[in-house]
Amino acid sequence: MSLLTIKELTKFYQADKVAVDHVSFHLNKGECLGLVGESGCGKSTLARCLLRIEPIDSGSIFFENEAIENLHARNLFPYRKKMQIVFQNPTAALNPKLKVKDSLIDPFIQFKKELSLSHFSYTSTDAFVKQLLEAVELPADLAHKYPHELSGGQRQRVTIARAISIEPELIVLDEPTASLDVISQKAVLTLLTELRETLNLSYLFISHDLAAVSQMCQRILVMKECRLVDQFNTDRLFDNERHSYTKELISIF
Repeated sequence: MSLLTIKELTKFYQADKVAVDHVSFHLNKGECLGLVGESGCGKSTLARCLLRIEPIDSGSIFFENEAIENLHARNLFPYRKKMQIVFQNPTAALNPKLKVKDSLIDPFIQFKKELSLSHFSYTSTDAFVKQLLEAVELPADLAHKYPHELSGGQRQRVTIARAISIEPELIVLDEPTASLDVISQKAVLTLLTELRETLNLSYLFISHDLAAVSQMCQRILVMKECRLVDQFNTDRLFDNERHSYTKELISIF
């Protein structure tokens, strides 16, 4: 069943500069869908548009079969808790003046009237934060530390914990391992796979790393120069019918 459907989404940054060009695809419930392409091709802009962080110029965005592309802020609010994002740079994503526990509790405070949690329980702030840290395999004592006191891998795990804290249905992962070392990358990818299965999450996994995408995802979208040029099941990655750009990406990973 489709969770997210994008139809002919188009975004301009200037009157004559296209950022996303008539992109259409769908993402199924429980799926990890990969979006791969070189830097600057429009992947992150597409993510911000489908999350309604940025306005679109034309096209449609359906979440659970409801059109959300034109919803005003008040009507969009119930959908915000269903869609979260994990950014590439965890240092920039975390407020340096807030302790980890405060960053983790913030989404709950914002959406508590809309929430009915099934995987986490809220009996106290400390208990809730401990559950979230355990879910991303971090020790409870990190709750009282500031972001600069953590390693890069730990910071990214905190941003993941924050994203899952309100039990969304969709998480957009925008280059979530790009700033990490190889060992941390592997550990985070394994964690994300486990969380998707445990929490019944759906992912849009954005990366320029075709190897990581092919490891994580059931289907793959390939983007080049603001357009989708290829879509296929991951087990069809090496088929002869793949687009020439997809074959180029394969040759270098």
